[in-house]
Amino acid sequence: MSQKVEVEFIENFLVVWNPTEGSELYKLGFYGKPVGIPKPKIAEFDVPLVLDLMEGLYLAEKGIISVYEGPEKRKVSLKKLRQKVKQLYEEFDGKYTVYRDLRDNGLIVTPGIKFGCDFAVYKHGPGIEHAPYMVSVKKAKSEITATEIVKAGRLATTVRKRFIIAVPDLEKEKIRYLIFKWFKA
Repeated sequence: MSQKVEVEFIENFLVVWNPTEGSELYKLGFYGKPVGIPKPKIAEFDVPLVLDLMEGLYLAEKGIISVYEGPEKRKVSLKKLRQKVKQLYEEFDGKYTVYRDLRDNGLIVTPGIKFGCDFAVYKHGPGIEHAPYMVSVKKAKSEITATEIVKAGRLATTVRKRFIIAVPDLEKEKIRYLIFKWFKA
């Protein structure tokens, strides 16, 4: 994209009103959801695109979008955007570190709420494939019971995904990914 896409900050969402720019952002990495089109079959659509705040922050940090608010189009700084996202996401710093790492490595990352995890992760994108991975972000000192692992593993197996626990170390800027593979005896 040659110039930054203008995005309006409305409550807890970011909206790309220009459908052409929204389509371009979507094509760039399956960012956002076109209004009224749950699973677009093609990346060209004639409706606004809604971004969640985490992906919006990522795109703003990359210099792909510029964010404004209000009828007078006041610019929203990265600092203010980050503060707003932090209010919405529990354990934001760790989750965003994992989100950014996955995106920086060419993967497509969407919210994983319907799978009971933090992220659904794709190699190629929604509509092209089912997400092969479900990722839960945990702190290194978090406790996880065997029952929780079995529950997540059963769910992952049922929906044909690999269950991954991502453990970010914010001081060292490293992430450990624990991938569980289930097999029948």
